[in-house]
Amino acid sequence: MPIVTVQQGPRSVELKRELVARITDAFVDAYKIPADTVQVWIQEVSPESWGSAGKLTADK
Repeated sequence: MPIVTVQQGPRSVELKRELVARITDAFVDAYKIPADTVQVWIQEVSPESWGSAGKLTADK
């Protein structure tokens, strides 16, 4: 059973639904497995709790 973890900044529910569907489809196509065996976990991190290039993303 594949488990995919996505770490990202906040996104809308609609975008997350689309992402989960596409990731699931990719595993179904590549591994020839049933969709109900694919799990996708989305961990959202606020811009105040994540940095890049030496700065918080909230400051960019």
